Amino acid sequence: MKSAKKEQKQGVIPIVKTLSKSIREYKKPSILTPIMVMLEVIFECLIPFVMTMLLDRIDKISKGESGDLMSEILTYGLILLALAFVALVFGALSGKFCATASSGFAKNLRKDLYYKIQGFSFVNIDKFSTSSLVTRLTTDITNVEMSYMMLIRIAVRAPFMLIFSLTMAFTINWTMALIFLCTSPILIVGLFIIIRKAVPFFNRIFHKYDKLNESVEENVRGMRVVKSYVREDYEKEKFEKASNEVKSDFTKAEKLIAFNTPLMNFCIYAGIILIFVVGSLLIINSNETVLAIAELQSFMTYSFQILMSLMMLSMILVMIVMSSASAKRITEVLNESSTIYSPENSVTEIADGSIEFNDVCFRYSEKADRYALSDVDLKINSGETVGIIGSTGSSKTTLVQLIPRLYDTTSGSVKVANVNVKDYDLTALRDSVAMVLQKNTLFSGTIKENLRWGNKFATDEELIKACQLAQADEFIQAFPDGYDTYIEQGGVNVSGGQKQRLCIARALLKKPKILILDDSTSAVDTKTDALIRKAFKEYIPETTKIIIAQRINSVMDADKIIIMDGGTITAIGTHEQLLASNDIYQELYYSQNKEEARNA
Repeated sequence: MKSAKKEQKQGVIPIVKTLSKSIREYKKPSILTPIMVMLEVIFECLIPFVMTMLLDRIDKISKGESGDLMSEILTYGLILLALAFVALVFGALSGKFCATASSGFAKNLRKDLYYKIQGFSFVNIDKFSTSSLVTRLTTDITNVEMSYMMLIRIAVRAPFMLIFSLTMAFTINWTMALIFLCTSPILIVGLFIIIRKAVPFFNRIFHKYDKLNESVEENVRGMRVVKSYVREDYEKEKFEKASNEVKSDFTKAEKLIAFNTPLMNFCIYAGIILIFVVGSLLIINSNETVLAIAELQSFMTYSFQILMSLMMLSMILVMIVMSSASAKRITEVLNESSTIYSPENSVTEIADGSIEFNDVCFRYSEKADRYALSDVDLKINSGETVGIIGSTGSSKTTLVQLIPRLYDTTSGSVKVANVNVKDYDLTALRDSVAMVLQKNTLFSGTIKENLRWGNKFATDEELIKACQLAQADEFIQAFPDGYDTYIEQGGVNVSGGQKQRLCIARALLKKPKILILDDSTSAVDTKTDALIRKAFKEYIPETTKIIIAQRINSVMDADKIIIMDGGTITAIGTHEQLLASNDIYQELYYSQNKEEARNA
């Protein structure tokens, strides 16, 4: 426990250093804010002092001292107005600079976090989880923004006003000022206990926020499945459970934090009562020689400012406690290094689409019990069409994800054009490999905009040609707006087969050396599937084509077919060779071609 606390304390400075890098162009308003606040406090604290002088002059003139009462009141009144106006100006400027600095800092922090995530490998994404990253980009950054706003304004105002007011209070009467030493320790000890007990709750809350976001994300994404199986009640119960867990911890934390207000009130009212009692006794017993009534009034103003400063400091401490967990979570992402990166002096030219796997083994994490791939040796010549089939969970997708380095091998090597993929520039490698996944993703925007993800400089003619090869041009032209048809988020306004063909066209626009189709024609009919494969053979003969499929018909005309089972390659051959010698292939083929099986 002690080591954990020590580690937490040691981690504060690195967290601050990491987060402060996002201030950048907002350093000026961040510096000007506390300066304006300090000037505002100075002029505010001068007002009670001038008031004391005015009341003292009124008292002396009323007792017979020479002077023009109205002239004195007018002079001091103008001084007070000037002080109040200047304090107002500095207060407004501090608010303006504070808003600019805090919102700008949050903008930069959000940008830095988002850009960092864009560079993550799948291993990094898996480590944090999507829902957790969403929470860090939203809730956590908002908490840190609020803390930063309080730190550059209220955290400057409160201690500065506390020091200035204490100085003025001791100047008026040091005996009375000692009263604050009676109430302050009670407040400090109370706050320490509250914060110490609240911190663990806030640390847990944000992890539960992640689970809550995960539940919402999963439900919205799978809304069609939920409705088709009439599982709304189950999903509601699941969400309510996650929501109640957040509420439970938040309630416990807020209950502890709620003690802050009555504690503050107790200290404020106890201080005021003591000042009134002691001050009144001093005035009566000394006949105003030790403490005058005017000084007591000013002293009351300063005491109120001191106690309000303590209250503001307690609010700041509470906000820092709440945001400390958020700051730590954000820093974890910012300090995370991608497990996959381009090496120095990396190779930027990919000569051809040849691929070679040499004794490749792979597992998704060091803690994994088993390897997803074991002892894989495979050679694919440039321009070949290769089919991969196997049962669900045989690691077909895992195999092809190693080619563009979506993951890195645990042992062994993967080569493209006789160069280890780890020696390539990451951008150059991935630009040369196009992947069309089974779960295709289209983004909100027009069809043209989605297609140009493959090549942002593609002409309209190139878009049409790619869509013709992917058998997508015909249905696109049938839309009223053609290629300017707007695609809703996730492509919900097009069918599964249309979505797959658009994604194939998008991949073709990359003009890749290697094209990987991961069960990406599963939603199209066999005729369209055959036309797509024919177009590949005729129009991109030099591109290496890897087709993962469940249907034998999708790969039977490939140059070679790979059979995978349990993360290993069990057989390689042509359709005829495998049909004659491989039991797995025979079973798949005859189960999908029952008529031929009966005739045989």
